[in-house]
Amino acid sequence: MSETAQSVLKKYYGYDTFRPMQKDIIESVMAKQDCLVLMPTGGGKSVCFQVPALVLPGICLVVSPLIALMKDQVEALLANGISAGYLNSSLGPQEQYDLENKCLAGTIKLLYVSPEKLLSPGFFSFLKRLPVNLFAIDEAHCISAWGHDFRPEYTQLRYIKAQFPSVPIIALTATADRLTRLDILKQLGLEAAKVFVSSFDRPNVSLTVMPAKNRLKSITNFLETHRGQPGIIYCLSRNSTEQLAQKLTGEGYKAAAYHAGLPPQTRSRAQDAFLKDNVQIICATIAFGMGIDKSNVRWVIHYNLPKNIESYYQEIGRGGRDGARAAALLFYSYSDVMRLRDMLKEGKPDQVNLQLAKLERMQQYAEATMCRRKILLQYFGETHVNDCGNCDICRNPPATFDGTLLAQKAFSAVARLEEKVNMGLLIDVLRGARNQAVLQKGYDKIKTYGAGRDLSPLDWQSYLHQFLNAGWLEMAYEEGYALKLNQRSRAVLFADQKVSLVKFQPSAGKDEIKEVRQLKKERIKDELFDRLRVLRKKLADENQVPPYVIFSDSTLQEMAAEKPTNRVAMLAITGVGLVKYENYGHDFINEIIQFVTGQEEQGYTVKSIKR
Repeated sequence: MSETAQSVLKKYYGYDTFRPMQKDIIESVMAKQDCLVLMPTGGGKSVCFQVPALVLPGICLVVSPLIALMKDQVEALLANGISAGYLNSSLGPQEQYDLENKCLAGTIKLLYVSPEKLLSPGFFSFLKRLPVNLFAIDEAHCISAWGHDFRPEYTQLRYIKAQFPSVPIIALTATADRLTRLDILKQLGLEAAKVFVSSFDRPNVSLTVMPAKNRLKSITNFLETHRGQPGIIYCLSRNSTEQLAQKLTGEGYKAAAYHAGLPPQTRSRAQDAFLKDNVQIICATIAFGMGIDKSNVRWVIHYNLPKNIESYYQEIGRGGRDGARAAALLFYSYSDVMRLRDMLKEGKPDQVNLQLAKLERMQQYAEATMCRRKILLQYFGETHVNDCGNCDICRNPPATFDGTLLAQKAFSAVARLEEKVNMGLLIDVLRGARNQAVLQKGYDKIKTYGAGRDLSPLDWQSYLHQFLNAGWLEMAYEEGYALKLNQRSRAVLFADQKVSLVKFQPSAGKDEIKEVRQLKKERIKDELFDRLRVLRKKLADENQVPPYVIFSDSTLQEMAAEKPTNRVAMLAITGVGLVKYENYGHDFINEIIQFVTGQEEQGYTVKSIKR
């Protein structure tokens, strides 16, 4: 990595080293290589295009889907001392004219635009007057009809490569399965792009699923362990957001509702209050979230089951973006599954089966009896052998048994059926069913026909779900949801690999008291951290920016642990760059000195202060 990029990282972002994969991505972009980047929310995607944009001569165009998201990101860039701006419908004619002149004068390094603005008449002509060094397509899953947040206007972004064939494109997303990745590359015309798939693991986010009984009581118990920490509660309906916000307000919490049916000014006020930590809790539909770049969200609750794992993973990823500990709590009920099935059946006919299959995978996650993180990672093609230790299943593991023989029966049947059948038909073959689908294809003639007739259909469904979730089998959505073998399942068939399974039992609720006790252990109790957080809020209000734009929670936690009391020590804190030190460093040093002095006066021993 060139010294220039390294110095940019330290000067503007306050980091000494790049995260895994960032270095390779930045080098590829600077070599004019098209890239597709998949990183989890909070994984550092923005740095992958912002650093090259600052190093290379010219201007970077960032295509972003939401006005709120652009505003947040530009505010954060400006706070770091980086010249940036956005063009969208929120600007008046004079503001737009002034910003365009700044771009032409070369004083803007990153320009954020909506896809509608980019494709508006005459805008490409304006861009051709600029020295564009890079196009960054944020939330790139929106371009794919297979993605979870498809937006028709994104499909026209293929014109970028046609109009600017020599300018590299970097497409970035936090959630895209294998099929969506291939479609993104096809839609953007990125035939020779390098694909970077970072680990989707977010070990700082704890995962818990609870039965949807007495949800309000469970939520208030949860909130008692997260006093003063901002978080989001996702609800399926608009009415639920308003009713829940009202109930929580009645319980003494600062809560607000957010959904697409509210007047724009009401939505804007609620979002602004949440960003500035004036409201602790937002009760929202999925209309809220993509435009939120708030790094200090400490928890995310799903009041209802999401419709697919992509949406769920992106939404829980809004917690703990700064790397500090966060919690994700999902309430599950079968009635939510039925409601979502009815809603999905009203969608586009060519998408219904795919969306129902994805809902089923979400249901499997909620009903799982194995490490939840392994299930999520496996869904995105990432296999982890060890359990995470940070989900409710790992904290209260169920009993297992040797399921190798069952696995061999299932995998052998998949192989003999030439990996062409879906789960339902595979179960029919294993149980020796004599229906038309089995007999017509001659599947009753294969060696493993009827080999699993001693188990019920529900038993087999449970075990096949476990094979999928653990990465022993894969599902090809584009081939009629056919089950496929992989290297691990072949090892079971030909290399005596053992398989552990959890005994099938109808789903039952977890012990809520144990969950609350565990969450209490995760509560942050640090007096200096709380004082620094109060100071951050004061400075943020004075500068009219959200608190996390000043410093992230993880930066404050490091300050609280290291207690820097001079310039060198403060600049050694992760997230403190030169510009932020000049703007805020002295205030935080003074607060730390006052805290340490107070401790000494009260007779406390201060272990270490960086001098």
